Amino acid sequence: MTITAKEVSELRKSTGCGMMDCKKALLEAEGNMDTAAEILRKKGIAQAANKASRIAAEGVIKIEISQDGKQAIMVEVNCETDFVARDDNFNKFVNLVAEQALLNRLNEIEALMGLTIGDKTIEQIRQELTAKIGENINVRRIAFIEISGIVGAYTHGNRIGVLAALSKGDSELAKDVAMHIAAAKPLVVSADRVPEKILAKEREIYGAQAAESGKPQNIVDKIVEGRIKKYLNEVTLLGQTFVKNPDITVGQLLKDQNAEVDVFIRFELGEGIEKRADNFVEEVKAQVEASK
Repeated sequence: MTITAKEVSELRKSTGCGMMDCKKALLEAEGNMDTAAEILRKKGIAQAANKASRIAAEGVIKIEISQDGKQAIMVEVNCETDFVARDDNFNKFVNLVAEQALLNRLNEIEALMGLTIGDKTIEQIRQELTAKIGENINVRRIAFIEISGIVGAYTHGNRIGVLAALSKGDSELAKDVAMHIAAAKPLVVSADRVPEKILAKEREIYGAQAAESGKPQNIVDKIVEGRIKKYLNEVTLLGQTFVKNPDITVGQLLKDQNAEVDVFIRFELGEGIEKRADNFVEEVKAQVEASK
């Protein structure tokens, strides 16, 4: 049977798939538009599954805050290249994910991906987007917080995101604290929140280093405690030097304004993902060969 260019164009517009894929689907469906769309969905799901093993370390970090400022969500959605990270369709999906996570107050990816929008789940939308764009798309993590006081939010080029919940203080201070966290990467708010396991390991390392000096044990102990104090100042928000004023610590900044930080969350795009180190020239050659 003959498939017209108009039919192919209509199917392409409604599905976002390539023209040849649309033509093949229409031939297989004997011209039925709905059946052809279903065929493409099924093929898209298969294509998305094939791409799932590919490394996706680029993408976008997105923050959404409720109108009353009492709930906030941060999500990281990954793709394979920074080119796709700027794609409108990809960013529409990121916005959808963030909006739905906030609306439903979700902290779990599985629950988020199972949400139904219209007649599709977010997971099905992700699979179809993967098939359309041709890259692995992955919702990597989400963080939801409920705030009794004020929230500071900051994103740096969509690659670093911070949410900071303050029980006291104003919006300007909250944003300054969030910006500091983005730049200085503290592990926790205060020294009492550093896990004892980490402190024990640091003491062990500093103790072994100090023992090499041959100094008496009481001196070694003082050296170790001095280094631990310095370490705590480096990794705790309150102990760090404030990035906008190196003459004070963040702890002093907060104290001067009678403010407290309850919790913060910091995402950095792709952190912890082992990125592939391909030879660029060889990759281009491979693509050229594949196109012949």
